[in-house]
Amino acid sequence: MTENAKIVVMASGSGTILHSLLDAQLPIVAVVTDRKCRAEEVAQSYGKRFVRVERDTFEASFEREAYTKELLDTLLSLAPDVVAMAGFGTVLYNGFEDRLKNRILNTHPSLLPEFKGWHAVRDALVAGVSVTGCTIHVATSDLDAGPILFQQKVEIVSDETEESLHEKIKEVERRAYPKVISKFIDSGFRVWDVPLTLDDLEID
Repeated sequence: MTENAKIVVMASGSGTILHSLLDAQLPIVAVVTDRKCRAEEVAQSYGKRFVRVERDTFEASFEREAYTKELLDTLLSLAPDVVAMAGFGTVLYNGFEDRLKNRILNTHPSLLPEFKGWHAVRDALVAGVSVTGCTIHVATSDLDAGPILFQQKVEIVSDETEESLHEKIKEVERRAYPKVISKFIDSGFRVWDVPLTLDDLEID
């Protein structure tokens, strides 16, 4: 079933998670970005189309509602079965998910509901916790909320830095996200009762 689906990936950064999705040969029809970024180069290197819906500003004057409408129109024109957010840096206007209800997935670097937001890794270190992790969930209009499909714990060691912890979490994301997306599609876009872990996905 997965091979017949149409997946659109939303990205803003280095494209490492996108790289893992493309390596897994998921049926990605396009990559949508909000700024010039390396993810666009990654898409091109795999012969995939990218569409930039560029923000005009990162200041307080940013028209979030208008931008969200433009982005949504672009996504709907691509007619995706699933949208996979992979480090997309713009928080979108409430209601964005309604037109693609239960079809947008997101990966987040914490064990949600702990440490929501863009600085989840930094916040975990500041809080002094010994464990954080990775969550893959169905995106809803509430930030970093929605039904959880996957969670994996990641230990924080005594000399951990923000960069080293983020890389440990990304390693989990890169291994798990392609398989979770495939399973979600194969399940008929249904949420399962208990979040999966790496062991459940049969990843070595």
